[in-house]
Amino acid sequence: MSFDPTEHQHIRFNPLKEEWVVVSPHRMKRPWAGQVEKPEEENIPRHDPKNPLCPGNTRPNGKVNPDYDGTFLFDNDYPALLEVVPEPEKSDNPLFQSAAARGTCQVMCFHPHTDVTLPIMTQAEVRAVIDKWAEINTDLGKKFEWVQIFENKGAMMGCSNPHPHCQIWASSFIPNEPSVKDRTQRQYMEKHKKPLLLDYVQQELEKKERVILQNDCWVWLVPYWAVWPYETMLLPRRHVLRIQDLTDQERESLADIMKKLLSKYDNMFDISFPYSMGWHGAPTGKMYEKDNNHWQLHALYYPPLLRSATVKKFMVGYEMLAQFQRDLSAEQAADKLRNLPDIHYKLCTKESKD
Repeated sequence: MSFDPTEHQHIRFNPLKEEWVVVSPHRMKRPWAGQVEKPEEENIPRHDPKNPLCPGNTRPNGKVNPDYDGTFLFDNDYPALLEVVPEPEKSDNPLFQSAAARGTCQVMCFHPHTDVTLPIMTQAEVRAVIDKWAEINTDLGKKFEWVQIFENKGAMMGCSNPHPHCQIWASSFIPNEPSVKDRTQRQYMEKHKKPLLLDYVQQELEKKERVILQNDCWVWLVPYWAVWPYETMLLPRRHVLRIQDLTDQERESLADIMKKLLSKYDNMFDISFPYSMGWHGAPTGKMYEKDNNHWQLHALYYPPLLRSATVKKFMVGYEMLAQFQRDLSAEQAADKLRNLPDIHYKLCTKESKD
């Protein structure tokens, strides 16, 4: 019997995180008897007078939002990180270590309308979001070591508000995930004399097995080592350290491919596809003074849905106690996403009616 990666279980290595994932494609044939989720709410009002993120509405802390007509950035009313806090006492005990943690948390609304999402916004509106991300990363990066831009979309991913928005947590420390990536990318650069992810995307373009979309500046693919069923990575073709380093053409090209990739996600099950996403780039703050050429900017998308709009992948049991496991192979996921239309189903319906 010869090995078939779409039929036989195997493990794959993630060089960015130095972790392995079990791939068990034969398990996709088993009938589903697990939990079925409630479908995402589709009937969302354009303006909800009770929604604290809508223009002109009052937030729980009593502050009133301006009547914004584009993006809107404000300090999180319930931040996980504060700038002024006392430091814990130092300990010589290796089993009980604490350290100072300072930071700030912000919320950024993408659009004044609650019933829109990034894929059905205009390209100009998505471009405005990208420009704001770059501005935030620049401003907060002057003070903090790490600026984490992330979006939790959908109730299935713990998002309690349907209004299109993301969060930014900036910290005086480099968190676990980027800290590991900083080390692995540096080691790869020292050994191979080129950035890990730049080398990786060039080889993926040659193989063409996991690439879903590409344009002049960007490549969207399912990583070889993906964990979530339809996990994807978005990478620039050029060596770029941070989102603010993108050229005007790269930002415009990014807006274009983001609309298409998120439309493909929604077209999978004709729903607003839930996910968590975020940007990883070179550290900031004092790290500006160091050589960060081993870094390559990239965005990660982690959607939980597996078989339908109501069946998701759970990270429990073996994943929590041993290592990650996935059923659908990265190649199968890429093929399915690749063959979906990149025009959003809602826009197609509207055009057909018109």
